[in-house]
Amino acid sequence: MFALDHPPVPLIDSLDQLGSPLTEARRILARVPAAKALDGAFEDLVHSLSFLVSYNGSSATFNSYRREVERLLQWVWLIRGCSLGELRRQDLEEYIRFCQSPPRAWIGHKQVSRFRNSQGERIANHDWRPFVQPKDERSFALSQKSLQALFAVLSTYFNYLLQEDYLRINPVALIRQKSKFLQKHAYQEPVRRISNLQWDFVLETAELMARDNPPEHERSLFVMRLLFGMYLRISELVADERSTPVMGDFHTDADGNWWLRVVGKGNKARLVTVSDDMLDALRRYRQFLGLPKLPYTGEQTPLIGKIKGRGPVTSTRQIRYLVQRCFDAAFERMRSQGLEDEAQELRVATVHWLRHTGISEDVKYRPKEHVKEDAGHASMATTDRYIDTELRERHASARHKKLKPEL
Repeated sequence: MFALDHPPVPLIDSLDQLGSPLTEARRILARVPAAKALDGAFEDLVHSLSFLVSYNGSSATFNSYRREVERLLQWVWLIRGCSLGELRRQDLEEYIRFCQSPPRAWIGHKQVSRFRNSQGERIANHDWRPFVQPKDERSFALSQKSLQALFAVLSTYFNYLLQEDYLRINPVALIRQKSKFLQKHAYQEPVRRISNLQWDFVLETAELMARDNPPEHERSLFVMRLLFGMYLRISELVADERSTPVMGDFHTDADGNWWLRVVGKGNKARLVTVSDDMLDALRRYRQFLGLPKLPYTGEQTPLIGKIKGRGPVTSTRQIRYLVQRCFDAAFERMRSQGLEDEAQELRVATVHWLRHTGISEDVKYRPKEHVKEDAGHASMATTDRYIDTELRERHASARHKKLKPEL
C-alpha cells in the first residue's frame, strides 16, 4: 500500500497557530489530497479540532492529545480509507497493533516540529514522523505508558464525539479485553533516576561548562539546580498560557524563610521550600545577570530568560536541549575516566529523571509529608513510590542465597 511506504504529512499545527476549526480544516485537507477525497474527512477534522481546542488551558495536554488524535486520523484516512463514523471495535484493535509496529516510513529518529516558518508562511516539516525511535534502539517499541495514554486519550476523544452527536459508538469502550494490550504488574515500577555518582558528574560538568562559557551555561547550571534541588517539572520553568515564571515568584515569609511559588499540573499553584544551597545558586545566577543578590517583591525578570533576545523561554524543547547537553558531556567525562559502565544510564536519562532523583534523595531524610507538598503530588501514594527501603531490605535478604545450599 502506497501510504505504508511513504511518511504522512503533519496535520495539526501548534495551539497558537490554529484558526477557527472550519478554516483550519480546509487548510489541512488541502495538504492531504487522499483525505480530501473521502466523504466525512472534513467533518472528522472540524470535530477533532474543536475537541483539541477545548484543551487550550495547557500546551502540554494539548500536545499529547494532538499526537494521539493526529495519528488516528492519519491511519483512518490513509490506511483504513474511511472516516471516523465507520470505525468499529475490530478496527481500533487493528489500529493499536499498527501503533505497536508502525511501518518504517512512519518512524523518525528525533523529535522535530511539525511545521516551520518559510517566507512568512507555515509549511510542513518533511522530517517529521508520527512515531519516534531513538537511534540507539534496534527496533521500535511502544511502551506500556504510551499504550495507556493511547487508550485514555482516545476514550476521552470518542466520548466527546458521542456527546456532540457526531458518532454513535465509542469503539475504544467496546474493547473488552484491553489486557491483551496492557500489562498488569504485580510489582511497583521502580522510579527512573540517576545515581548519586552520575549526579555528581552532571553537576560538576555543568559547573565546568558555566566556567568556560558563562554567557550560555550559567543559565544551564541554574536550570539543573532547579530541576534537582526543587524537583520542578520542565513545564514549570517555561512561560505558557497558565503562567510566566518570574524572579518575583521567590519570596520570604514573616520568619525570613524563602519560598518559590510554582504553577504546576492542573493549573494548581503551590509553594516550594528554598534550601540554603538553592538560595546560594539563585544569588550566583542573579549576580551573573547583573541583578541585585535576591529578588524583590513583584520583580518581573523572567525566571529563565532567553539567551538571544528578550523575554522568557517559552519552549520546553529549549530546556530539554540544554539538559541533554549536560548529560552528554557528563557521560563523556565519566567514560574518559574509565567509568563507562557506571555512566550508561545518562545515555537514556531524561529531564524528568532529575525530578525523580531529587525526590528520591530528599525522601530519605525529610518527612515525606513535606516532600509531598514540595513535589506537588496529589496523594501520599505517589510520594511513597520514591521510598525504596523495602526493595533494599528485600534484596539484601536475598543477596547471599546459595545456588548450592550447604548440607
